[in-house]
Amino acid sequence: MNNLWLVNAPLTLLFLRETAAGHGQDKRLAAATPYPLPAGSQLLPDRGFLAFTLPQVELLLPTRKPRGHELTPEQKVANPALARRRVRIEHVNSSVKRCRILKDTLRLVKQGVRDLVMELCCALHNFRVRLTPWQPMI
Repeated sequence: MNNLWLVNAPLTLLFLRETAAGHGQDKRLAAATPYPLPAGSQLLPDRGFLAFTLPQVELLLPTRKPRGHELTPEQKVANPALARRRVRIEHVNSSVKRCRILKDTLRLVKQGVRDLVMELCCALHNFRVRLTPWQPMI
């Protein structure tokens, strides 16, 4: 099952795409999803979104080393800074997946149940963040 979500700087989940079945590519799911991002926003996608673009949104991806060349000193400094920001998003992923029902095989086949389970797990994450706020991303 595939889900896509957006996380803001205080690490609260803002947007959850409906559950998609199968082994679809993240980029294809993202291209078919209307995102509620204002112009001038910054997005930190993971490696599954390398060729993904959004109009008027800056995508912050690490710079890959060109074949036969080295990275510039600015790029060498920027890549770990992006990784530090990205690891906070991975912590949100693990916080949502803390609910065991997401890790186990869900045998509830009724229409919309998987979406409801995912919404509830995301709501529990947001509730935990409100109770004990994490340090916001810089």
